[in-house]
Amino acid sequence: MKILMTADAVGGVWTYAMELAAALAPHGVQFVLATMGPPPGSAQRAEAGGIPGLRLECTAYKLEWMSEPWQDVDRASAWLLELARREQVDLVHLNGYAHAVLPWRRPVLCVAHSCVCSWWHAVHGSAPPAEWDSYRARVCDGLAHASCIVAPTHAFLQEVRRWYAPQAPMRVIHNARSPGFCTRTEPHRRRPVIFACGRAWDEAKSVRALDTAVRDLPWRAYIAGNVRSPDGKYVRLSSLHCLGALPARELAAWLKRATIFVHPSKYEPFGLAVLEAALAGCALVLSDVPTLRELWEGAALFVKADDAAALNRALRALISDEERRRYLSSAANARAGQYRPERMAGEYLELYRELCASARGKERAVA
Repeated sequence: MKILMTADAVGGVWTYAMELAAALAPHGVQFVLATMGPPPGSAQRAEAGGIPGLRLECTAYKLEWMSEPWQDVDRASAWLLELARREQVDLVHLNGYAHAVLPWRRPVLCVAHSCVCSWWHAVHGSAPPAEWDSYRARVCDGLAHASCIVAPTHAFLQEVRRWYAPQAPMRVIHNARSPGFCTRTEPHRRRPVIFACGRAWDEAKSVRALDTAVRDLPWRAYIAGNVRSPDGKYVRLSSLHCLGALPARELAAWLKRATIFVHPSKYEPFGLAVLEAALAGCALVLSDVPTLRELWEGAALFVKADDAAALNRALRALISDEERRRYLSSAANARAGQYRPERMAGEYLELYRELCASARGKERAVA
């Protein structure tokens, strides 16, 4: 089976695509990975090159959630259709929405990793302004043409229903991360360190609240991620020690050193960084949002998102309670075992086969 998959190299979608392709390679599934947006870096290209049956095709077309993207989105359409024709793919797996409207002549799976409407509501408490009307219309149109829609959590699936009311079949398949991302690093002794990951400029990450929360704690707190926004604005933090964007190996090393991982995000369709921290053995302190509750209930401390005082109290209490930290570390690590690449791959393989069989059945009925 050969799949055309769209992706970008900006964040978690890249990691998701690599994990899925690697886990499906032993099953003979081949991927043509078509990326748009900022091109993959050398390390990302090397990672893709190491996965059997995966071939990378890259462009710099704007992604649909970027500012004024539609000319690029439409230009990408001809390129994607030609890739599907030339490679004779069996199915199209879109990690986005708008391109589902194209005349693919094969099953189209849309995977909902995030969206502007749900992000805006989580951050601002309202629907997006009129400037995003075209985005919402294009997403609705794309989802209306999908053969199936997948989301990584039930909570986010409800957000997709709420904002776009799609009629296609829908299901949940959890994202996954291989433990190998952190076991390949050198062993590290746990240190009295609080660690976080996230783009400091993204309002959804609540980094300013975290910066306030850790101000007078006895442990040092670090954050990995960009502090400069795409429009060039620099976010200055007073208490968090900023490490910038880290290569995967360095990030894994920090997660293995840290005792507590804190993630106060107001918006999180899945939370790959949380899964990585759990696999690395950190105790988790998370924002109390539906997706994170769904995934980590009973294996983390939950604090109201963007509440610096409550976050300070939770972190202070956990710093002083070694037994509680050990329990949370063990519980999170055990829960992370449920989100294995092999399980994710098996569910996607079953879905791919269902969609292809359904398409063949429709072709025979028409003939």
